[in-house]
Amino acid sequence: MSDAAVVCSNLSFAWPDDTPVFHDLSFTVTTGRTGLVAPNGSGKSTLLKLIAGELKPATGSLSVAGTLGYLPQSLPLTGNLTVAEVLGVAAVIRAIDAVESGDVSEEHFTTIGDDWDIEERTRAQLDRLGLADLTLDRSLSTLSGGQVVSLGLAAQLLKRPDVLLLDEPTNNLDLEARRKLYDVLGDFNGCLLLVSHDRALLDRMERIAELGSDELRFYGGNFTEYEEAVRAEQEVAEKNVRNAEAELKREKREMQQA
Repeated sequence: MSDAAVVCSNLSFAWPDDTPVFHDLSFTVTTGRTGLVAPNGSGKSTLLKLIAGELKPATGSLSVAGTLGYLPQSLPLTGNLTVAEVLGVAAVIRAIDAVESGDVSEEHFTTIGDDWDIEERTRAQLDRLGLADLTLDRSLSTLSGGQVVSLGLAAQLLKRPDVLLLDEPTNNLDLEARRKLYDVLGDFNGCLLLVSHDRALLDRMERIAELGSDELRFYGGNFTEYEEAVRAEQEVAEKNVRNAEAELKREKREMQQA
């Protein structure tokens, strides 16, 4: 996963009413855990949708090196689905069951591929996210909002993604579920880019990316260290303004004396 990356070149995007969001935005996000921050309405979720291919840029390009996993803020799921269907493993499990029952049709082996251990991996992933009590045939309509979010994350992790995009992944999660998620993401060794207002989660990031309309500024360290860096920049800027004002006053005095 060392080559996993998101590369954005000269990206511009506007809404259908011509409201601009990004203009000539370029950046590269590589392996590691990156928290994406900006004021509300600045386009954080829009940027993730662009990377995931759900939206198309007006100009420029976006590319993902590696397998992509994407968990949006609102999951497009219906209550009629089963846990196995949400996880994307239902067809493989049915094929394995058929083979074990004596049906050796070629289509079953094609469906299974290298995923003979899919049920074991699925159970292990559910357990890590605090969903060990869920049966694979359980209906989505019987789950809580937090369980659905955790299930959505499990579905993405089962893809073994190199690049993982998460939009507010701790929404609807209780404290225990959040802790499980923190641990799982702490073990992720690909390229993680997430949007969150969860300070505890942002403090587990390795870098913070501050989003502007035409720039993505990177700060090494977690969110607390990012805040300290921004405060230091502001203090330097304010000092420079005071010095400039003092210099201007001095020049005016000298002109009056002359």
